[in-house]
Amino acid sequence: MAEEEEEEEAQQSRLILNNFISPQECKELEFIHKSSSTVGYRTNVFSTTLSHLIATNSPHFLMPFIPIRERLKEKVEEFFGCQYELFVEFTGLIGWSRGASIGWHSDDNRPYLKQRHFSAVCYLNSYGDDFSGGLFHFQDGEPSTIVPLRGDVVIYTADSRNVHSVDEIIDGERLTLALWFTRDSSHDEDAKLISLLESSLHSNRLNSWLPLPASSSMYWYSLGQSSEDQLGFDICWARLHVLGFDLLYSQDESCYSDISELLMEPLRLARGNELFDHEFVNILHALQVVQYLCWKASEVEAAKVKVECSKVVLLSELQQHRISSLKSLFLKDSHLAETVFSHAACGESMQQFFDWRKFAVASAMWEGYARELCNGILRSLQYWRVQHSIFNISFDEK
Repeated sequence: MAEEEEEEEAQQSRLILNNFISPQECKELEFIHKSSSTVGYRTNVFSTTLSHLIATNSPHFLMPFIPIRERLKEKVEEFFGCQYELFVEFTGLIGWSRGASIGWHSDDNRPYLKQRHFSAVCYLNSYGDDFSGGLFHFQDGEPSTIVPLRGDVVIYTADSRNVHSVDEIIDGERLTLALWFTRDSSHDEDAKLISLLESSLHSNRLNSWLPLPASSSMYWYSLGQSSEDQLGFDICWARLHVLGFDLLYSQDESCYSDISELLMEPLRLARGNELFDHEFVNILHALQVVQYLCWKASEVEAAKVKVECSKVVLLSELQQHRISSLKSLFLKDSHLAETVFSHAACGESMQQFFDWRKFAVASAMWEGYARELCNGILRSLQYWRVQHSIFNISFDEK
């Protein structure tokens, strides 16, 4: 009898929502993660937090999260009967790559996590199609196993009623949007984000949609995740590499006492023996445009945008040598990079159908997209400041 009551309690403390997030929303968050993520909190995990987006001059990327956060909060409050009581405590994108897993635990299992009352895990891609391994298991109750499918959401209490685990990822990158909710207003994520946004506004950074990389150590991946002297790679460089791109910097590496400073510098992109003679402000700028092309490939193909395609020239032997020299520094283990990021679906398409004209169109479309989001956050911030809350605003009604 006691076991039956425990199982019933476990079932009442969790909710599965199918197709809660649209395919378009999933793809947009995937784009943001793959163009902005850093090395995560555990081996083989990559993360993108909202505060990190602000810190890297990409606060406009918060906009796609806002309607999803609102819908999830309403659903959690409705299911657990706590309307108007909850605050979002944390929002983040998490990429689980080959070898990543986590054993049995509850989400409030540390003293500094006791403010977490409810959890939501949103799947942005699908088991089987995009990755293998990575099944989600509850220790007790039903359903006991969740097969991640794009758009589905698992909501549950963050306490010991929902001890859970995630199987090791065998291949690909398992992408999730994770949110935690709290009744404790002192842990309200919105208040912290608004403060960060206002600081960016005062420094005039909100008026620019060009990203600024964080410390190079935040992008360095190695199996030991310790020192850049070990075999490993810069994850921004690696994500470009697996899609067939090389990087050429105007400055020689010998000009820098710290080679990682180069990642902040302007660069051009190459493929094979061709150089696209257009300058990107830094590696994150180039990565965002490339990942935008992956996300919007079909729209780029059909776009009627008129752009002046930058000149495409053949690489000189000296330029090819410089590319190889830098690659050996930032991709010390290229095989490991290809193993971790090998399951890049758009990579195969790029290899077969890539042309620089489409890339130039994607670059122009990315700028329009980023500019629109930037305008949206500038217009929204004044309302968020007054309400001390981040919420979706329809300016068509203003």
